Amino acid sequence: MTNLEQAKTPISSRYVPGRRVYTSLADFNPSWLNPPGETIEELLIERGWTKAELAVRTGFTSKHIGQLLTGKATINEDTALKLEYVLGSTARFWMSLEAQYREQIARRQEADNFAADEPWLKVLPLAEMLRLNWVRKFSNAAMQVRECLQYFGVASVDAWRAQFEQPVAAYRASDKVTKNAAAVTAWLRYGEREGENARCKPFDKSGFEAALQAIKPLTLLPDPAVFMPQLQALCAKVGVVVVLQEAPVGCPVSGAAKWLAPDRALIMLSGRGKTDDLLWFTFFHEAAHLIKHGKKLTFLDEAQQAGLDSNEENEANQFARDFLIDPKAYEQWVQAMRFKVADIRAFAKLQGVSPGIVEGRLQFDKHLSWQHPHSLKLHYTFA
Repeated sequence: MTNLEQAKTPISSRYVPGRRVYTSLADFNPSWLNPPGETIEELLIERGWTKAELAVRTGFTSKHIGQLLTGKATINEDTALKLEYVLGSTARFWMSLEAQYREQIARRQEADNFAADEPWLKVLPLAEMLRLNWVRKFSNAAMQVRECLQYFGVASVDAWRAQFEQPVAAYRASDKVTKNAAAVTAWLRYGEREGENARCKPFDKSGFEAALQAIKPLTLLPDPAVFMPQLQALCAKVGVVVVLQEAPVGCPVSGAAKWLAPDRALIMLSGRGKTDDLLWFTFFHEAAHLIKHGKKLTFLDEAQQAGLDSNEENEANQFARDFLIDPKAYEQWVQAMRFKVADIRAFAKLQGVSPGIVEGRLQFDKHLSWQHPHSLKLHYTFA
């Protein structure tokens, strides 16, 4: 139904035009701009009325009618009611026609602004974001800018800088991790989006600590497709969303911990290294941040590294080491200096963890070479 046909629809039909959905480049950057005045002029021609006659019938000045026809004057509530009485259809129709026209103007201006923001795309790890399917690819620069802004949940590049560049200084992380701030924020944003949409109960600290005991046996499972859903379910019941997502180039992180809300936390795992000792140490390290440290900071970590060598990082490292392997039992065992494959397997069984975790601990403490010839570590394949 054309605008003219809609305008001629009797008031009793109460036609309400649908809201436009912009799904294509043609819709996003329209080459056409149709002011409601075009529909008014068509009705005048059909009825044989002059602009002066319309002015008399509506009580407007001829100048105001001319501005309505060219789109210089807007159709407000009073004007819409008068057009309903004089030309037909409903005031809602005329208001909607005006809103659509103003939206067309705004979108054209938006497209011009986004096209000017094309250099921002070079700041982002766009190639990686496309490879990881975080955003869709557009040949049009303005559309690509719009797509990336929607991914970050901001309305402009300036807003992105205010939201995502400055807070990097508040991260607890080494300079190595935060060197490429755009890559870091893109990865974290993925976790935020997943975390905001995930089903999750309110955070329960004591419940989370209990859940960690139930999670420890999952280290024995070799397949992430099996243990990750269990890990995520156990954490979601106590207010923690766990997201496993590869980090883009330029974001050398193994994990992150942050609060999405006062009662909802996020643990992100990148799977960097793809071995069981690195993945599980990282998970329990991030869990320690949630249990022991405040809710204002975001912690970004490299596996088994001290980050800024801060108290928080040292505490998280100690928590992860001692949770996975009892410290007293470990000290007694290493004194014997018996680190053959069978010895490692036997000690790991006593600790209830995978042998790869014990091997990684021995390597980190320099009891074993990092090039151990008979590695017991599990190497994960992530979907």
